[in-house]
Amino acid sequence: MKVPHRDKDSAERAQADQVRQRVRVGMSGLAAIVLLIGLASAVFSSVDHDASTKAAAGAADPAGVVTNQVAPAPAPSASNEPLAELGVTPAAANTPAPAASPSAAH
Repeated sequence: MKVPHRDKDSAERAQADQVRQRVRVGMSGLAAIVLLIGLASAVFSSVDHDASTKAAAGAADPAGVVTNQVAPAPAPSASNEPLAELGVTPAAANTPAPAASPSAAH
């Protein structure tokens, strides 16, 4: 009767080993992802730092490339129709609404 008991113990041990192996693989994968994200962050921050350093050096050099230009803001209009200003819809006529005639009121 000891043979089934040993098989049961060895099956439980094998299953526990599989669970430990899966946890190890999962944790290793998670650590690799965190490492890659940290590495990408370091690379992008150094590129951003280099670009800002070059922009600051270019500001002192009149022959340098001008960066970070902002387009002038459009003048406010009285029509209050932003879609018409962009050309998406036709502009409404700026004529006032016709006054109600006295005959229509009766």
